[in-house]
Amino acid sequence: MYKIVGKRALNAAGTTFEMLVEAPLVARKCLAGQFIIFRTDEFGERVPLTIADYDREAGTVTIMFQPVGRSTQLLAGLEPGDYIRDFVGPLGRPTEIADLKRAAVVGGGVGCAIAYPVAKAMHAAGVAVDMIAGFRSRDLVMLEDELKNSASRLFIMTDDGSCGEKGFVTDKLRDLLEAGGRYDEVVAIGPGVMMKFVSLTTKPYGIKTVVSLNPIMIDGTGMCGGCRVSVGGETKFACVDGPEFDGQLVDWDELLRRGAFYRDAEAEQREHACYLTGGARHG
Repeated sequence: MYKIVGKRALNAAGTTFEMLVEAPLVARKCLAGQFIIFRTDEFGERVPLTIADYDREAGTVTIMFQPVGRSTQLLAGLEPGDYIRDFVGPLGRPTEIADLKRAAVVGGGVGCAIAYPVAKAMHAAGVAVDMIAGFRSRDLVMLEDELKNSASRLFIMTDDGSCGEKGFVTDKLRDLLEAGGRYDEVVAIGPGVMMKFVSLTTKPYGIKTVVSLNPIMIDGTGMCGGCRVSVGGETKFACVDGPEFDGQLVDWDELLRRGAFYRDAEAEQREHACYLTGGARHG
């Protein structure tokens, strides 16, 4: 059992949360880019979440998540002092930072929670980081101060222009590239469609583009094959070969099709979780 020692909403809309969990063995080993798998109770499904931060001395791990499915809705219902049944990690391969001098990190929506530890680790290693963070509107903006402190330059983009600049993250990335900006690497983390178009934007410039993939995952060991992705014509498993891959080699059409396969079943489970936690079932 793993104790929750802190919790806060990350944006004004209250759609994304940060939790601080006592997990000293995970905190001792984890690095930026890796993830954990949790279960809320003995009946819960196994759900992967990226490690957003950690404190080795305190033995705590920070996770950030958006309640979109049954398990994350149940997780959002827990408070400091409550316990999570399973919290396994660190899993996956950490972000590779060696030899980078200048990078752009692009986050979309809740993907900014995953982009944050990557930008932070790069910045701490002396990499000049341009951080581009995209949201639909001001009330969904999160981690603005943390991102600002983890980058040389921070650009906030919103679909409606209510905060920062109006437009998509690819608009800002294209502007920077056309203005002569050159990067050793671009990292994109967010919705699949966003990562696909970031990869298409950088391809003409020959810039290595790394994406963090979150396909359906079950055991986190590569044994089940549920998280398979096609990269450069080869089958890879996101839990052990990733989660970071070359975005210009990912078969995005296949990945997006598989990601939508259980959409109806997930909607049913959200309704069930809402019922279990006493929330409104409609509206």
